[in-house]
Amino acid sequence: MIRTEEMLLNVGPQHPSTHGVFRIVLKIDGEQIVEATPVIGYLHRGTEKLAEDLQYTQIIPYTDRMDYLAAMTNNYVICHAVETMMDLEVPERAEYLRVLVMELGRIASHLVWFGTYLLDIGAMSPFLYAFREREVIINLLNEISGGRLTFNYMRVGGVKWDAPEGWIDKVRDFVPYMREQLAGYHDLVTGNEIFLARVKGIGKYTKEEALAYSLSGANLRCTGVKWDLRKDEPYSIYDRFDFDIPAREEGDAWSRYQCRMAEIEEALKIIEQAVEQFPDEGKIMAKVPRIIKPPAGETYVRIESPRGEIGCYIASKGKKEPYRLKFRRPSFYNLQILPKLLKGENISNLIAILGGVDIVLGEVDG
Repeated sequence: MIRTEEMLLNVGPQHPSTHGVFRIVLKIDGEQIVEATPVIGYLHRGTEKLAEDLQYTQIIPYTDRMDYLAAMTNNYVICHAVETMMDLEVPERAEYLRVLVMELGRIASHLVWFGTYLLDIGAMSPFLYAFREREVIINLLNEISGGRLTFNYMRVGGVKWDAPEGWIDKVRDFVPYMREQLAGYHDLVTGNEIFLARVKGIGKYTKEEALAYSLSGANLRCTGVKWDLRKDEPYSIYDRFDFDIPAREEGDAWSRYQCRMAEIEEALKIIEQAVEQFPDEGKIMAKVPRIIKPPAGETYVRIESPRGEIGCYIASKGKKEPYRLKFRRPSFYNLQILPKLLKGENISNLIAILGGVDIVLGEVDG
């Protein structure tokens, strides 16, 4: 009879495949994971507490640095919360610009996930292709905001700058280009039998488990729950666009891959429609006071980020700084199911399961 002894193994926090400073303490029996304990907090910067001493406009750059792959949606959620408290009506042109940059950011985020996920499980070429297309998006966002990663573009009541001349045409041209490249990704990866063997059937959970763990985004939709805040609780001008909510039934890493790839196509549909509907003229800022002081009270708003539901709670005492500020970060919630997914798995599937969840540690730690 072969007798094995349990061993403790640290994965991270300095490890490229943990997608940031993230540590998992594994208890393994041979090559089987008996227990997995995530250790977070290495990147904690105290955003919510710092915000209590900042004016509302000063908080916006801090949101860029939470989920730094989806900075535009983070910018939007804080502005949306303040606008809700102040009952502000945002100009139409500003809303179209917001939707365009948020959906471009969604595609860029999914491209980073696609490239790094394939790199995690041993494929180099998709990483290079994904970052080639992401660079086109980053150049577009750089033109309109002046930044390449942390944009600080949204403002309470609108946006910082109008689109430069010719920018809308460049965005229009990007849509068919990206669709062509996406078809190439599917030819290269989606039907690849080695890839399928690595992701089909691993990291599986049910719809009931996804809801119990408060998962959102592709991590929820991969179990058959068609829930997307852009459709189910429309904000901004998303109710003007025709798009679908990709969902699967399997609840494994393969279905999460399919959901995110389909979400790129749906984001392209939204961009295509927004460009065609884009108003020729109009203001990009509502009339707001120089120092923003929302009325006393509280509000909670939520929107759909590339990783799922991101929420912003503000308690105000009518001053220029929030009394309390709290974010609901999707990566933090999506990460909670990881110990359950890893228990009983072979250690070779660890990174394929973790990468499939798609976390950003800046958002987990805050």
